[in-house]
Amino acid sequence: MFNRPKRIEPGPGQESVWDYPRPPRVEDSPKHVQVIFNGVVIADTHRARRVLETAGAPVYYIPPEDIQMQYFSHSGRRTFCEWKGWASYYDLEVNGKHSSMAAWTYAQPTPGFEGIRDFVAFYASKMDACTVNGERVRPQPGGFYGGWVTDEIVGPVKGEPGSEYW
Repeated sequence: MFNRPKRIEPGPGQESVWDYPRPPRVEDSPKHVQVIFNGVVIADTHRARRVLETAGAPVYYIPPEDIQMQYFSHSGRRTFCEWKGWASYYDLEVNGKHSSMAAWTYAQPTPGFEGIRDFVAFYASKMDACTVNGERVRPQPGGFYGGWVTDEIVGPVKGEPGSEYW
């Protein structure tokens, strides 16, 4: 039997990842989101959507119209999410620099997640920088998750050592 970690109380302007729902929720985000790779802004939007799930950092999905898709190719890898369905992954190459499975998308998400259909999410750890309203995000711990950690969220966040039992 494992104990749920102690929730950090959010301060003014913050939100706790422990207040996020399960199953996850999709919501519009008017924040300015940018993704930079090899010195090139490959995504720039005020029309992202966030997926919020208990204990996880928000995952920002960006509409393909706001992404320079010419730098992407399908990797052939797919994974299954119990909530969103089958994800497919993109490799990224910009001016000779390559990043494997740097981003993912849901072409046919399950009911309730149609709002992220064909939108693209990025692993912050595989980019030069990802920003939300000018703040450089930190990758969600653990390497598996694609959430973006900003100063506006408090945890503890899934992916930290010991969280495999949450």
